[in-house]
Amino acid sequence: MIRIYLLILLLVMLFVGLRWFLKTPPAILARYVRRASVIALLMVLLALAATGRLNWLFAVLGVIVALLLRLMPLLLRYAPYLHRLWSIFKSSRQPGRQGPGNRTGSHGKMRSDEAYEILGLSPGASKQEIIQAHRRLMQKNHPDRGGSDYLAAKINLAKETLLHR
Repeated sequence: MIRIYLLILLLVMLFVGLRWFLKTPPAILARYVRRASVIALLMVLLALAATGRLNWLFAVLGVIVALLLRLMPLLLRYAPYLHRLWSIFKSSRQPGRQGPGNRTGSHGKMRSDEAYEILGLSPGASKQEIIQAHRRLMQKNHPDRGGSDYLAAKINLAKETLLHR
């Protein structure tokens, strides 16, 4: 008999929770989900620590640190290019802000100094250098490989601007 009462109580709680979920604005839901996720993660970590089963976590952290140390020279070599593209991407997402990404004209034209900056070249670069820089950046930022459509369009426009000057 008590199981029936518990089942009814569970169904009522489920119904009330579903109604609350449907009536709550998405921004508030997102905040509650983030908080609940952090609390759940902390509880799992606490339970693992209490039972002595955190060894795998330390092993994973060790592998991640070792991987980052091995990749550090590569990350530092491409840091200026990545920073430039990131700043262009961020400025394009902020409407009404002037930044490196919003210097183009309304007709899709680009200044040559901006094109050189996007491709990471110095003014007066040869046609071959322009093509190589374009290819290198497109391999990293192509939309089919997880890159941004906006960045790919900017890189293409920079190449077109410099080759047709």
